[in-house]
Amino acid sequence: MVTDKDGYVHLIQYLTEHLHLFETNDASVEDAGSVLELFEEQLSAQIIMVCGQNPQLSFAQRNMVIREIDAIVYDLEEILGSKGNHQATAQQSIFVTEFSGLIKNLFDQEIERMVP
Repeated sequence: MVTDKDGYVHLIQYLTEHLHLFETNDASVEDAGSVLELFEEQLSAQIIMVCGQNPQLSFAQRNMVIREIDAIVYDLEEILGSKGNHQATAQQSIFVTEFSGLIKNLFDQEIERMVP
């Protein structure tokens, strides 16, 4: 659905180009938990929004969206490695929010093509 598209590949490249943001142990830690927890929270919120904006999605289509999110979180775990377990900084929080919004945009585009 999304993870096999060029747009997703570009987003992963965008993340890898900004990995330096996750290499710092800045003292200005957010109270948002770890980087991975923040990604999971933001992606969950975006997918809830996607499903809410598209009530015409069937049960199978919603499950497909959830499986895709699981695959994305797995990719994030692989890319971030141990950096994902560090407490998120304010700058990282901003990046995660932006990145999650871009993931939502990919889902919006695919759902628009999928649902008449």
